[in-house]
Amino acid sequence: MDQLELANRFDCERVRLRTVAYRIVGSLSEAKDAVQEAWLRLQRANAEGIDNLEGWLTTVVARICLNILRDRRYNAEEPLEAFVPEPIISTDADGDPEREALLADAVGVALQVVLDTLSPAERLAFVLHDMFAVPFNEIATLIERSPEATRQLASRARRRVRAAAPPPEPDLARQRAVVDAYFAAAREGELDALVAVLDPDVVARSHGRAGVFELRGAEKVARAAMGTRRFAPFVRPALINGTAGVVAFDGDTPFAILAFTVVGDRAITIDIFNDRELVPRLVRSR
Repeated sequence: MDQLELANRFDCERVRLRTVAYRIVGSLSEAKDAVQEAWLRLQRANAEGIDNLEGWLTTVVARICLNILRDRRYNAEEPLEAFVPEPIISTDADGDPEREALLADAVGVALQVVLDTLSPAERLAFVLHDMFAVPFNEIATLIERSPEATRQLASRARRRVRAAAPPPEPDLARQRAVVDAYFAAAREGELDALVAVLDPDVVARSHGRAGVFELRGAEKVARAAMGTRRFAPFVRPALINGTAGVVAFDGDTPFAILAFTVVGDRAITIDIFNDRELVPRLVRSR
């Protein structure tokens, strides 16, 4: 197999590999780096001796991502370039086929938040098995556990995910209606209307480089929204990891991203990214 054929075959796998990497590490920049490293390793390998290129590449990317997750645990500060979770943002103006493919396969920000609480081994076992149907015996080799222990890790992770990140409302139009109602109530200063579109146990999370600040309960979250109502007229609809959300602008400069998880007719989580340096980079990366 010559280099051109090898490059073409790798390009056919690139989007899928970035999807795998993004779900494991939750960062587009790190996912891109993991896929690029996999390509370098493929170039150094004996490609003729690889019977299943797709499986080989998946394993390599997963191993690289596992190392990224482990390295994070030893870093006290998370750099801006690897901010986690790093949402994928899309608007009607987007036209990048690769990005749209990633967006179509993305999981919600709320699920990414839960995944970030798992150990590297738990996260790898859950993502590879539950999301990409990789057999437990193959995952076990990566994390140096027995297949049964790997199965238990995935099961434990699955229970935590189900408890903390229920599946969002599948109808995007219903999601958007809740988000629109939220900002309409905020613009008008209608506290009761705001509370009505929030789950009683709603969680609002503000993500920053110093960590995550949480606010719980419909009335508390609604009152906090009332405090920022002056920004409500300056939001533009967007898809954030495939679910309804908004980007807030100060003139032409984006300064906040709000991702909503809607179940039924109420928001159960609101994830807010308002780092003045991070947000423009994320929006520009579209």
